[in-house]
Order: sequence, then structure tokens, then C-alpha cells
Amino acid sequence: MVEQRYQAVLQVLDGIPVTEVAERFGVARQTVHRWVARYRDSGIEGLADRSHAPKSHPWRISAKVEAVICDLRGSHRRWGPRRLVFELGKRGHPVSRSTVYRVLVRHQLLQPVPRRRRRDQYRRWERSAAMELWQMDVTASLFLADGRECKIITGIDGHSRFCVIATVVLRATDRAVCLAFVTAMQEYGIPAEVLSDNGKQFTGRFGRPRPAEVLFERICRENGITQRLTKPRSPTTTGKIERLHQTLQQQLLNVHGPFASIEDAQAAVDTWRKQYNTDRPHQSLAMGFPAAGSPVPPQTSWACGYRPSLRGRPSLRSLSASLTPMPARCCPGRPSTVCRLARRRWSWTGWCRRRGTCGWQASRSGSGPR
Repeated sequence: MVEQRYQAVLQVLDGIPVTEVAERFGVARQTVHRWVARYRDSGIEGLADRSHAPKSHPWRISAKVEAVICDLRGSHRRWGPRRLVFELGKRGHPVSRSTVYRVLVRHQLLQPVPRRRRRDQYRRWERSAAMELWQMDVTASLFLADGRECKIITGIDGHSRFCVIATVVLRATDRAVCLAFVTAMQEYGIPAEVLSDNGKQFTGRFGRPRPAEVLFERICRENGITQRLTKPRSPTTTGKIERLHQTLQQQLLNVHGPFASIEDAQAAVDTWRKQYNTDRPHQSLAMGFPAAGSPVPPQTSWACGYRPSLRGRPSLRSLSASLTPMPARCCPGRPSTVCRLARRRWSWTGWCRRRGTCGWQASRSGSGPR
């Protein structure tokens, strides 16, 4: 390339018109004039290719900020560009996500991947306020030192992303799931709706030989909770709880070895749950924390003199003993029936002038649903 430019310059210096030289070499007249000027200024070295990069980058981040990005990425391998932007903002270094991404790629701290196109058929939805919907599921990823596999019962608020349930159990039976569910209601109150998959702990509509109501469905019915179930083989419907499982697997279970006991495992999960709710920013919340929008734990109160309790089948006596007292979700003039699974049929007695209270009374005729 340099030789061709040099030949063009020599022809111009020999007196050949610039237009004719430009036609011979297939370039514009301005290009030939620029070659001649560069040859007169720097000689044949001036005809070499030059960089087109700008001489100065006024918007380029400093080497100090770039070093901070690399240090944060090296200390936290799971932090992506969005999380790094959030952490840099707290440290007084406002940068854009694309800048952080390019820095990570330039230092080979992130493997660039082609951008995936968002699927139009996926419609993101969430409730408008906390306690309107809980998502529940069971995940199995935790192992003990003796080789036993444990299940983790999880629950998350559909609006605030607050993790309300994270209970480690050896077997995710219907009793264990209901105990974790009721314990969460003791602490945070009763949600309006509960969304889950079609596991046998949550629904009996696929039971054989015929569908039957399970304990979880009965708790929801007796407490006025609307139960919603996903379509079979549709995990994206409960995407919030599935995303929580991914975070739990990456941040705790993958980095922690087998636990000595189930108590140690529960302590570790509780520590992670506290960090998840209070210290980990969520992109869906505009890098806010779930605890900022979580419901305030209701005070324990018994409306209208009625004390709710869990009275189920005879085999659930140990469960009923551990579920009192229950925080009430009071309504004017009507008690909160939390997990009322009595065999007797209860009727509302209204206001009692003699006692000065109102409440429930067990009827003598008939029996409640079994």
C-alpha cells in the first residue's frame, strides 16, 4: 500500500495531472493531494497507515475506577455489570452498565455472549402491593455430612420479593409444608393469594383414584386464601420463586460443603435469607431491597375474644401444639380464622350482651368437612 502511494506521489511530482493519477489508482483527487502533502512533511514514512482513533477520550473512566471494577469483580465472581454499577454508585463512582461491561471484557473477567432477544410472549406481572400474593415451592439441593438429602421449603412475596419462607426439612411432606406455611403467617400475616405448582403437597386434584382435598388446600379454604396453581410444565409462571432458588444455589449451596446437621443447615439458610432480604439489591426493584417493601409483622391479637388455632386430624396433634398463638388479620366485628381445621361446624354467634363480646360457637348438629 505504501508503494502504490509512493508511485502516485512520484507521478504527480513529475508533472502528471492529479486527476489522471487519481483515475489510474482508483482514488479521489483529495486523497492524492493528501498523499503529496504527507510526503512533503514526513517523507516516505508519512505514507504509512495511521490510526483513526481519537487522540483524547474525554469520557473515558480513570485508571483508578477501572481498578476498583476489577477488584470488585475478582472478589465477587457472581456480580454482573448491573450489580457492579450499584456498588460503584455507593462508593461515589457513577458509571454506566455498558462501561462496566466493556471493562470486564477488556480485562477478560467476563466472557462476552450474544445478546438474547426478549420473547414477546413472556408477559411480566406482579401484584400492586405486598401480602397480595405469595409464591411457594420446594427445592432439593442441600446435603448433610451423612449423605442425606434435605428439602428446602421456600416462599416469596410477589410484590416486594421478600423471602417469607426458607425452611430446611428432611422430607417435604404435607405436614412439613403446612407447618412452614403457618409459621410464616404467624410472623407476617395472612396473604390474599398463594401461587404454587401442582405438587402433591399443595393440591390433590391429580390424586388417584380420585381427586381429594389436601391439608394445604384446606388451610387456604378455611382462612379465605385464594389458591392459584400453575399449568402443568409451566415453571415460568412461578418465575420469582425459581429465581430465588437460583440465587440460593449459587450464593450458598454451591459454595458450602455438606452440613453437619439439619440445625446447622437451617442456621446457614436463615443467615442467607436475612442477607437476601436486607443486603442484596434486586434489579426488578430498581436495585432496591425487599425489606423496604416487606409487610410489617402484625401484632399478635385475638379479635372479638376468639383465639384461632390449628385443630386438624388426630395425627396432627404435634402440629397444632406448635402453631399457637397466631397473629390475627382483624376485620371489624369478625375474628380472623387462622388455620381453623376443626371437625365441628362453627357458626357465628354475633354480639353477646351478657359477655360483652362476640365470637364463634360450635354447633351440635352435623360435623365439619373431614
